Formats: sequence, C-alpha cells, structure tokens
Amino acid sequence: MKPAGPQGRRQRPPAAMELLLVACGAAPGALLRWRLEHAAAAAGVGAAGLAAPVLADLLANLAGSLLLGLVLAQQQRRPRLQLLLGIGFCGALTTFSSWILHLQRLLTAGALLPALLLLLVSVLGGLAALLAGLALAGGLRR
Repeated sequence: MKPAGPQGRRQRPPAAMELLLVACGAAPGALLRWRLEHAAAAAGVGAAGLAAPVLADLLANLAGSLLLGLVLAQQQRRPRLQLLLGIGFCGALTTFSSWILHLQRLLTAGALLPALLLLLVSVLGGLAALLAGLALAGGLRR
C-alpha cells in the first residue's frame, strides 16, 4: 500500500518518463559541479579566508538557486521542466552536504568569521538568487 499524500490520497509511483527527466537533468548538473570544483582548484581561486572548493560550492549553490527561481516561475505551464531542471539539474548542481562539510571544516579550524560569512552568503544569497530568478522569469513572460 502506498503512503497517503497530503489530502489522504494514495500517491502514485513515478512514471518512467518522470524518472528519465530527473536522471537526464541530474547527470549534467553533477558534471558541472565536478568541473567547477576542479577549475577553482586549478586556478587557485580563494577569497575572504575561503578555499577554492568552498567558493566553487558557493558559486554552484547560488547559480542553482537562480536557475531554480527561473524554473519555479514556469511550474504551472511546464511541470516537466521542474523535473528536468529543478529536481534533476539543480538538485545535482547544488548540495547541502558539501556546504555543511565546508562549514564544519572552517569551524574546526577556528575560522569563525569565514564560517559565518559562508553561512550568511549561502543562505541569504541563495534566497536572493531564487527571488531574482523568479523576478527575471516574471519579467520575461510579459
């Protein structure tokens, strides 16, 4: 028996097309994230006490949040786009686990200010990027 959904209805299993859309979006999202980390490490990019992989993660998370805002604005008209880009691509591009790992490493190293900076920029910047994506998509529809 399937678990009940929000209104007491049984949830249907995902269709093969839905699974395929998520998988097709996840593969390039994961590859882009991997390339960002390698490019940042090769370039030796770093600022404000944050190492290159931390900045690559921050860039991926903010870009993913912006794209998610664009996708969410299309949700009603294009639900498959949310599966492909929102859940698949953005889900693989952005990551909570790497972000928390970087925060833990900064805190363990005693780098309180860079850890606080990463926390604030990630959360507030991610929200701002999401809202910017929604606003940009709203402006594009007019």
